[in-house]
Amino acid sequence: MSLFQTEAWQKSWWEVWGDTPGFQLLSDGGRGRSGLYLDRYRLRKLLPIRCLQFVGTNYRRLSTPRTEYNGFGAAGSLGSLFDDLDQSHWSEAVFRDMRVNSGDFRDLKAVARERGWLVRTVASDDAYSISTSGGFDDYLSSLGSNTRLKFYNRRKLLQAEGHIELKNFWPSQRGDFFTLLNQFHGHRWGRPCFNNDSLRFHGQFLLRIEKEGGVPELSVLTCNHKAISVLYNVMFQGVTYNIQSGFDESFHRKIALGTLHLGYSVEKAFDDPTVHTFDMLAGGGKNENYKRRLATCTEPLISVMVVRSRLLKRLYLLKG
Repeated sequence: MSLFQTEAWQKSWWEVWGDTPGFQLLSDGGRGRSGLYLDRYRLRKLLPIRCLQFVGTNYRRLSTPRTEYNGFGAAGSLGSLFDDLDQSHWSEAVFRDMRVNSGDFRDLKAVARERGWLVRTVASDDAYSISTSGGFDDYLSSLGSNTRLKFYNRRKLLQAEGHIELKNFWPSQRGDFFTLLNQFHGHRWGRPCFNNDSLRFHGQFLLRIEKEGGVPELSVLTCNHKAISVLYNVMFQGVTYNIQSGFDESFHRKIALGTLHLGYSVEKAFDDPTVHTFDMLAGGGKNENYKRRLATCTEPLISVMVVRSRLLKRLYLLKG
């Protein structure tokens, strides 16, 4: 069970975006499964679509915080699940960020073959994680020299810049944390990390996840009491999930602040006997895929479209 299949994540997402016109909840998520909903709309304002999707994701219409490691978590067979969902008369389904090597994905392909549904890959990615079961020094020695320099050895250069502190802004300064995250993202990417809806979602999620045993860490790295880097982490069931990060690009030309701050968090995970994995999730950096250089484990993810409508199958096959 991942962080994304908790009731905290699933319920908070639906509370924020579930009232979107055309959305209909079919099954609740949480306790190790992703919820399912129907999205009804017209493609290019002409073709009616009834798209079955995981709660936490949307194809074509919305951009929301990414929900990974999705799965059905059904007690019975997937065939029985789809039989139960037939009353919704879905024409296509888009299942995003499933584990390629999961039983759910294998079963989905088998059900699609059996029923003559078209399966199209719409995206693929890799999620990256670090096993923290061994020693931190051993892990450091496994890194390339340049990666180790950015991740750990530049600490001396950072400390020469002034008084360095690591603070957790949860819970009393959570508003300040997300303001900093948005400011750093705005300078680096030209837009804030989270809009108002996403901020509301993360606020509700963080309050709820504690009730399920999660531990939020809104980590802020400061130099001479000024924030220079932030990491949004949540520890859940032995895994520290690194959800987002941001830093001051102008701080020092020889210091990769984001990578160095990540090094402090990873070391903390190694030192915590209750943590076995530091999960950096999917995606890469702006200039290089730093996660690939740091990871000890890679999890392939896939997003697929399953097409049931005969008309849509013809159109997609013509499209290629």
